Order: sequence, then C-alpha cells, then structure tokens
Amino acid sequence: MGGLTRSGPNQWAPVGRPEYLHQQVELSLRRLKVERIDLWQLHRIDPKVPVEESLGVIKDLQKQGKIRHIGLSEVSPEEIDRAKKTVPIVSVQNLYNLSDRQHEKVLQYCEKHNLGFIPWFPVAAGKLARTGGPLDAAAKRHDNTVAQLSIAWLLHHSPVALPIPGTSSVDHLEENINSAAVSLSADEWKAIENDAKS
Repeated sequence: MGGLTRSGPNQWAPVGRPEYLHQQVELSLRRLKVERIDLWQLHRIDPKVPVEESLGVIKDLQKQGKIRHIGLSEVSPEEIDRAKKTVPIVSVQNLYNLSDRQHEKVLQYCEKHNLGFIPWFPVAAGKLARTGGPLDAAAKRHDNTVAQLSIAWLLHHSPVALPIPGTSSVDHLEENINSAAVSLSADEWKAIENDAKS
C-alpha cells in the first residue's frame, strides 16, 4: 500500500506524487524482500494530484513486473471508474462492517464489476463486541463470538467480500478463520442486522 504519510498519532495525509509513490513501492519491495508485490493498493487518492498521474507511475511499475495487481482504498464508484481509465483495478478497500454500511454502493459496484471488496474495520474495533452490546445476545444464542458473527455476516452478505480483521494472537486468528463455518438462516441474519442497528 502507498499514498499516505503519517506525521503523528492519528495524523495521516494523502500524498499521490508519482515520485513519492515510486519510492514507496521500491522501499516495500526491499522491506518485504520480494521482487514483486502481488497486490498494491493506493491507500488514498490525493486531491492535490490527478489520479491519472498517481497511477501512471504505478502502471509503469506494473509493466516492469514489480506490481502484479492494483487496488484502491476509500473510494467512490466514480473514482473507481476514473482510475480504471489508467490501470486495471482488481480490488477496493473501504471502511465497512455490520454497523457501518456507508459504502454499500461501492460494494454493489464491486459485485457488478467482479472486483474484490476488502472491508477494513470489519468488527468495528470491538464496538460490536462489547459486553451487552448489540450483538452480544445473538452471539450467545448461536454459540459464536461477536467477532465471528461480524466476519461471517460480511462473508454471507457479499460473494466479493474479503474481510481483513486484525489480530495479535494465533487463538484470535483461528477464531476469525472459524467465522467461515458460521451458517445461519436468512431470518437469523436479518435479526442480526437489526440488532446491529440498535
């Protein structure tokens, strides 16, 4: 990923200058000790730089074999259309979870155009998981954790969704993986959606 600078805690600014993005890709290759990045995502479109310029250098790096696929993050359908005029786009990573569906139109666009949709913040950083929270009772009813229900809902909700929950332990990783095995009826999923809104 590239396209952001961090000047301090919670202080992020988009930077889409071609020379900066080129440098970020080269540094990523060096840090990762690989010759090619399989999926590189423009983390934010810089309003000060035309996206055609930002992605032009990425297209060149793709031609050189340093990047295999290109994605975008925090974009609208219109921005995806504009970016696709410069390079093929394979994925979109936007904030999206059971309780925050502001990017539903982007998800629908990804479904229509067969793009991977990577919902970040899929469990709302524990907001959905708090004791007594909107999904606590549903999780207990179904013998799952709230995190599992949140991830399973995303997988159920769209065939192009690829959630990226964070974790710092193997146990938590295994719990997240087990989300794929959660199987509920359409009525049960609807009830969970309603619980998440409350």
